Amino acid sequence: MWTPHGDQVRLMKLKNGLLAALVLMTPVVVWAAGSWWNGDWKFRKEVTLDLSPTGADIAGAVQDVPVLVRLSLANFNYFNDAKPDGSDFRLIDGDDKTALKFHFERYDQTNQMAFMWVHGVKLTGGAKTDKFYAYYGNPSAPAGGPDAPGTYDPSQALVLHFGEASGPPQDATAYKNNASASSAEAVPASLIAGGLKFAGGQIVTVPSSASLKLLPAQGFTSTAWVKFDGPQAQATVAALADGAKELTLGIDGTKAFATYTGGSAPVTVTGADMAPGQWHHLALTVGANTLTLYVDGAAAGSSPASMAEIGGSFTVGGAAKGGGFLTAEVDEVGAAKVARSADWIKAVYKGEGTEAPLVVYGADGQKEGGGSTSYFGTIIKNLTIDSWVVIIICIGMLVVGLVIMVMKAFFMSSVEKGNRGFLKLFHESAGDEAALDKAVSGDKGAERFANSTLYRVFHVGAAEIGKRIHATGKQRSEVELSPQSIEAVRASMDATLVREGQRLSAQMVLLTIAIAGGPFLGLLGTVIGVMITFAAIAASGDVNVNAIAPGVSAALAATVAGLAVAIPCLFGYNWLNSRIKAVNADTRVFVDEFVARIAEKYSN
Repeated sequence: MWTPHGDQVRLMKLKNGLLAALVLMTPVVVWAAGSWWNGDWKFRKEVTLDLSPTGADIAGAVQDVPVLVRLSLANFNYFNDAKPDGSDFRLIDGDDKTALKFHFERYDQTNQMAFMWVHGVKLTGGAKTDKFYAYYGNPSAPAGGPDAPGTYDPSQALVLHFGEASGPPQDATAYKNNASASSAEAVPASLIAGGLKFAGGQIVTVPSSASLKLLPAQGFTSTAWVKFDGPQAQATVAALADGAKELTLGIDGTKAFATYTGGSAPVTVTGADMAPGQWHHLALTVGANTLTLYVDGAAAGSSPASMAEIGGSFTVGGAAKGGGFLTAEVDEVGAAKVARSADWIKAVYKGEGTEAPLVVYGADGQKEGGGSTSYFGTIIKNLTIDSWVVIIICIGMLVVGLVIMVMKAFFMSSVEKGNRGFLKLFHESAGDEAALDKAVSGDKGAERFANSTLYRVFHVGAAEIGKRIHATGKQRSEVELSPQSIEAVRASMDATLVREGQRLSAQMVLLTIAIAGGPFLGLLGTVIGVMITFAAIAASGDVNVNAIAPGVSAALAATVAGLAVAIPCLFGYNWLNSRIKAVNADTRVFVDEFVARIAEKYSN
């Protein structure tokens, strides 16, 4: 009989070579060459500031704007590469040389989120060219990274983050205008890290100081983020008061207002209605004898006002003169002893809100490559564990599918070649099946036709005829076979035909599993990845396309992996299946031809 050992050895070598090739084909992230600020820091995150019409839409150049950077799983998956407290972070300008001042309002490695304030980046109006880098990944980084007072320019007299675990709010600027008392309720997860909740009657008081006052020649700016659920009764959001003189930023009904009291008559500017249940940025400026109110980054109105010096206490919450107490959530209250420009206020609104189009999160880089990752590198870096599991399974399915397709292709080629050669011999044998079987059964013939379905079926038929002739004890030329004997020979050949068909289709079911299961497995990975991305965004409060895109693109990689399995397996399956059907059809025709020949030869 034939011995397919040689074919098995060759197919095994082919399989091992294919597996080695697939390993070499595994995607490798290539880091683009470029400058690197300091070789002791292994990683960096690129951040771009977009003032173009499609971003923050600010035409003029702006300086001294504190830029908020929100890091979360949606745009940053490498908290574990930094020190637990984030003290190894360094912020470097786009020239990769100039250090920027910054500080963390909150750095939470456990929950994978951080809120970072950066100062010193010049914002080029109408462009998307300004960027800086957040370097990290230096376990031996010396002290001297975060610097809260240095994050703000000298004109900023007060910044209250409301992120304290206990005690009155603390001023983040160098002036240390800390609150002396606070009765408001702390909110751990507000718009930007922590905030305060005012439920009527609560107030935060900052004592008067030389740095926190309104000087008419310099001007004054007061800002705050507010979210209220219902109409307010002329409630105070922030106020600077000195006896009868008072500068108030507040809400009356659902409209913001700014009021100056202290002149011959109060001056009030009122904005349009604001939607309850949403965060709104309120600001007032005093400069050039003009009181201006800003709502959500845009000027809501202004009025001439002859200002006098006000040097009293600064309060958050409370009630305006003759009004009611504030019932709202408040975050990020600030005061500057200059009149900020309209573009400055708009940049603050566009950079700190729930959408924050000013800040665009770019690629992550590592020192070994000296620069930023490719797009595929960014996707790979943002893959979650569940996506990796799905992709690894898909890679395994693809490897198995490719091995099966290549091995089956070589096997089918061997079968078809053997069938062509044997069919030629069969037609040249002049009807002597015994002589043909004996000639082919030799060592060389057995190896040559080991995979030929025609020979394997023929061999069974010839053996069945030989047994019946041997049982008669007559010479082959004298034997006559009954119709029943001929049908028995056909039945034996048909049984072998079925088994040969099964042998040809062996392992094809694995390709059908890959075709049907790959896309569904990839879809499962994508859905789970998107769920994790949105959960991370909800936890961090960073709701913008730049926060969503990296996580979603990484989640979609699982679907791509599933399709990468199904598509080649589908093409390979259809191609191989058509060849299998053709071989089976040829074998069926051969059985009929052979039975017809022996029926004619061994019958009356």
